[in-house]
Amino acid sequence: MQTELPESLLQTPTGRTADKILRNCVHCGFCNATCPTYQLTGDELDGPRGRIYLMKQALEGRQPSARTLLHLDRCLTCRACETTCPSGVDYHTLLDTGREYIEQRVRRPLHQRLLRRLLRLVLSSPRRFTPLLRVAQGLRPLLPAGLGKSVPARVPGGHAATGGQLSRTMLLLDGCVQPALAPQINRATRQVLAALGIDAVTPQGSGCCGALSHHLTAMQEARGFMKTNIDAWWPAIEAGAEAIVVSASGCAPMVKDYGRLLGDDPAYADKARRVSELARDLSEVITAEQPAASLKRRAGGDSIAFHSPCSLQHGQQITGVVEDLLIESGYTLVPVADAHLCCGSAGTYSILQPALAGQLRSNKLQALQAELPSAIATANIGCLTHMAGHARVPVRHWIELLEPLLTEAP
Repeated sequence: MQTELPESLLQTPTGRTADKILRNCVHCGFCNATCPTYQLTGDELDGPRGRIYLMKQALEGRQPSARTLLHLDRCLTCRACETTCPSGVDYHTLLDTGREYIEQRVRRPLHQRLLRRLLRLVLSSPRRFTPLLRVAQGLRPLLPAGLGKSVPARVPGGHAATGGQLSRTMLLLDGCVQPALAPQINRATRQVLAALGIDAVTPQGSGCCGALSHHLTAMQEARGFMKTNIDAWWPAIEAGAEAIVVSASGCAPMVKDYGRLLGDDPAYADKARRVSELARDLSEVITAEQPAASLKRRAGGDSIAFHSPCSLQHGQQITGVVEDLLIESGYTLVPVADAHLCCGSAGTYSILQPALAGQLRSNKLQALQAELPSAIATANIGCLTHMAGHARVPVRHWIELLEPLLTEAP
């Protein structure tokens, strides 16, 4: 693709990177074949190729419009296009640049600005989110059926019992909403890691990974969250923590990207690079510990439909790993059509784009439940929450299915 970015932009690292990415695109359109929003709307501007043209035009100096912003907002950032692209176009990095550039030149309506600000304030802060969730859960029986399905039932809390002194240490990112929405996930994670001889520690002061602010184009705010986490984790890293474990696959690509996102910050670049090197999706950690001998195919053959979140299969390029762990455990995995497509959760997307998100969820649940599984397993709290109230079978994090097999006596 030929580009004509202004020299003032090309003199910046961001501009040079964007220009290189744009030139890699051969506008073949393969990306549209796996783009969830293009599949729904059939609009070229709702596919990666069209969005790349919109960003190219803006970066070259053409004034973007509210329509430009709309089509970029409709992007799920699922990164299925990156998995498909034969030219290796780094779409999500270009999207980061394009969204920030266009956001600075197109003023959103007041109601959009307020909603996006509210989501960032509430969802990134357990201190704010948890009490609001508890109120909604208390009112759940009184809510209209459609709204009530979006509010998950409260799950009892509790702490994992490690059962003694553990010689190895890894850091665990608890997540923003996961401890309140599904505390059993972090509890099961700690139990499983303890069974493998690993103490999962969450240092005081660590918090939101920054992905929420990042995807809502509050870049400076996102960098603030990243730096806060690095400061909280760094003493443990210096003391020999082996890894930073992320049980929500939606957060893992963000932490793995700290090195790039803070690469121009002289005070944090080296530390951020080290954090990215240590970041591990939970599935990578469990697989590396080779627990197959402990599992001994004890699950009894229950049929499971596995939903691989976009952040796992496209964002991290981790495919087949969780599936293999479940099969080794004795679960039977049923086939799922169009497994590469997004469920529509995508962080705050289900709130900001409810119509498209609802269509994607319906399609995904139809595919997941076609073979009548006894449960649906996934790897991300966002996907779990988005689907659970509308599924005919329980939706659980995959670590919950492994936890009893690894921690209970045979």
